[in-house]
Order: sequence, then C-alpha cells, then structure tokens
Amino acid sequence: MEAGELYFPGDEEILKGQLELMDKLWAFNQLKPSQIKEKEEYMKTVFAECGENCYIELPFRANFAGAHVHLGHDVYFNFNCTLVDDGHIYIGNRVQFGPNVTVATAAHPTDPDERAKGLQYNRDVHIGDNTWVGAGAIILPGITIGKNTVIGAGSVVTKDIPDNVIAVGNPCRVIKEI
Repeated sequence: MEAGELYFPGDEEILKGQLELMDKLWAFNQLKPSQIKEKEEYMKTVFAECGENCYIELPFRANFAGAHVHLGHDVYFNFNCTLVDDGHIYIGNRVQFGPNVTVATAAHPTDPDERAKGLQYNRDVHIGDNTWVGAGAIILPGITIGKNTVIGAGSVVTKDIPDNVIAVGNPCRVIKEI
C-alpha cells in the first residue's frame, strides 16, 4: 500500500486498522470549536507528524484519519478539508488551505480488468512551505507543489507546480511568478 504498488484496499487487515482510525476521526469531528487542546492532542497522536500551531476547522475528512499526514508548523485547514491519505501527504510550514480543499493520494488503474478487481495504488503528495491553497482546489495523486506558491480557488492540480508562482485553473497552470 505504501510502496505505490497495486493492492486491494478492502483487505481485512487494512480495513481493521482503517476502521479503528475512522472511529477516532468521528470523535474528533464531534469536538466543539472551543476544544482547541483536544484538537491539538488528536493531531499530535494520530497524524504521522504534526508541528506546532496547527489548526483544523471541523469537519475534517481523511481515509486514514490523518495517520499518513505529515504537517509542518503553523498549518491551517479551513472547513471541509478532505485528505485521501491512503498514501502520504507532506505539508510544509505556514501552509493554509481554504474551505473544501481535497488532496488525494489514491488512484485507480486505467486498465479496466484491474479496476474491476477493486485495485488501487497510491502516490504521495508534497506541498512546500508558505503555500496557500485556495477554496475548492483539488490536488491529484503524486503532485508536488513548491514553496511560496498560491493555488487559485477551484483549481485542479494535475501536474507539479514550481516554487514562487501563482497557479490557477483546470488544469492548474502557472500564470505569474511571485
């Protein structure tokens, strides 16, 4: 699963671990806005890594409850963030997500026979320091977004985006250097 090879996500062992994590995520999503310490505790114990001063507006969705998410310091997720964290998601320092952002690591084969078997594979995503991802953006598996970059609202990021740019659209493309 973590090697990027084809696998069956419905495997009993995978599902057992995933369901345990999803129960924790359900409880996390029941927290009140004032329960900041409890939110921090969840991120520090469930996420693969979590720096200081990270904050998530609830609700938050993640296939593995954030267990494959690596956060730097000062990361902010606005409402309805969805992280398809079957693979790893690496997010640098001072990164902000607008509402309704989706980051996906899971992908399915284009071969119809393999897809019919329910197989999938994962590609890690990397988001550099000091990046802002606008509302409703979608970042596809295997993407790297550079540091100091702005991804415009509603963009669909289908290829890597370099450092120090503004990129927008579907497909997302660089429109300006910063």
